[in-house]
Amino acid sequence: MTILVTGGAGYIGSHAVQRLLNDGHRVVVLDNLDRGHREAVDALRGMEGVGADQLSFEAGDIADGGLVGALMRDHGVDTVMHFAALAYVGESVHEPLRYHRVNTAGAISLLEAADGAGVSRFIFSSTCATYGEPGADEIPIHEGVVQRPINPYGASKLAVERVLADYSAKQRADGKAFSYAALRYFNVAGSDPTGLIGEDHDPETHLIPVILQAALGKRDGVTIFGTDYATEDGTCVRDYIHVCDLVDAHVAVMNALEPGDARLYNLGIGRGYSVREIIDAAKRVTRKEFPVREGERRAGDPPVLYAEAGKIGRELGWKAKYTDIDEIIATAWRWFEKHPDGYAS
Repeated sequence: MTILVTGGAGYIGSHAVQRLLNDGHRVVVLDNLDRGHREAVDALRGMEGVGADQLSFEAGDIADGGLVGALMRDHGVDTVMHFAALAYVGESVHEPLRYHRVNTAGAISLLEAADGAGVSRFIFSSTCATYGEPGADEIPIHEGVVQRPINPYGASKLAVERVLADYSAKQRADGKAFSYAALRYFNVAGSDPTGLIGEDHDPETHLIPVILQAALGKRDGVTIFGTDYATEDGTCVRDYIHVCDLVDAHVAVMNALEPGDARLYNLGIGRGYSVREIIDAAKRVTRKEFPVREGERRAGDPPVLYAEAGKIGRELGWKAKYTDIDEIIATAWRWFEKHPDGYAS
């Protein structure tokens, strides 16, 4: 197959590209490099066994319908994996129009280009943020929990899910075979175990990279935001899925999509780890000590969020391989040790 991977120079997208190349697919990466890294694509191009024409890269935006349509037609794309998006919750609160323009309108533009080019398979990178703050009786979160996002980031992703559902219904009514999946991620962590590619955000807000940067001396410590939650150790509990498991799920969905399919899946490991557990695990893995401070709660942080991800297992046989938090962090640490300054190292 020939797959267009939007955001393929980013953290999750580059790991998807790596897996698709290893599986022998042709991959076209589209990334505007606002938050992606050309170095990630270059590293993947240099992998052993990757043919000269197996990986193509275009520096461009998903909102450029003419460019996207031409890429799809010129390369004979038959499937889209759509990762390109803005993904900072706090930033979305301050810049809601930007988030809806990039995430929602951008996805619509991408779908319009796919429609014009006759591309009928679409896998969408959604998020557990579409659920908002489920009640305690809705944990673990299954796909049937009502989606009530509490920030523009989650709202922008939910809007795309609804656009996909509407577009799919129209295609079916017209006798056309459009198929899609929306995959709702929980916290993504870890890196390619070989250390070839990894996580490099600026600014970095994700807990595990922040902790590992502190272990490297790149930060002056780690702050725990809230220690009085109704959890075993008083800190927030979250579900952490390894990025390679996440990519495995995308491939399983891609291989299973039949004409007219509309699939919705949660992606997580089905259990949570607390902030203190993550910090303790990082200290074990890195064998480093660093300052840990206790701060006030942040607004909008629920005590516990983790997935009920059994649906994709029942339907497609997918199951997370990485469930031990030390093992997940160890793959991330391998990347950070080699690349203390990210791709600039």
